Amino acid sequence: MDVYEAVDSRRAVRAFSDKPVSKEILERVLAAATRAPSSGNLQPWHVYVVTGEPLAELKRRATARARAGDPGDEREYPMYPAELTSPYEDRFSTAAAQRYEALGIERADPERPRKIAALNAEAFGAPVVLFCYLDRTMGPGQWGDAGMHLQTVMLLLRAEGLHSCPQVMWTMYRTTVSRIVGADDGLVLFCGVSVGYEKEGVPRLRTGRAGMAETVSFIGG
Repeated sequence: MDVYEAVDSRRAVRAFSDKPVSKEILERVLAAATRAPSSGNLQPWHVYVVTGEPLAELKRRATARARAGDPGDEREYPMYPAELTSPYEDRFSTAAAQRYEALGIERADPERPRKIAALNAEAFGAPVVLFCYLDRTMGPGQWGDAGMHLQTVMLLLRAEGLHSCPQVMWTMYRTTVSRIVGADDGLVLFCGVSVGYEKEGVPRLRTGRAGMAETVSFIGG
């Protein structure tokens, strides 16, 4: 798979099979991803790879919180700006409606928030979740570095025939995650990334993207 195919085929998969992912593949991907760019070569990310019984226990705890309507832990950073304006709010609303309609959750369902939270807390059935942390002393530039690192990881996963789903949702249950992975108080949870093989027979969803003319300006020749 060449890099263009990896980029084009990468999408947030929300239905994974229970087929295990070998440690060898994960090690190969994460070793290669150390080449991801980072300003000043700080490499500010710290990734915990959670599988097996620890992941099962984490899913049980997080899902119980979600189904109980737990609003989650105090946020350490906002998922989105307090007020989204056009065109960002339009893109967000359209994508959200498409995602959860594909999962069979109607927008008018009064249990919609709990159902969405529970599906996320189950990592959509993924057998592996990567949790990316940063040192609290890091700033916006290093958060950008972590994003580039995770994108590199997700593209390498595609090269291995795997799919992924980045989930900032895990920050809602950051205390539960920290207890499982043993992250100390000097680290802040950036996000989780569910990893696995796509479940067969589930409708595939690709959310639309803005045309290049909306987001790119060519200056010069």
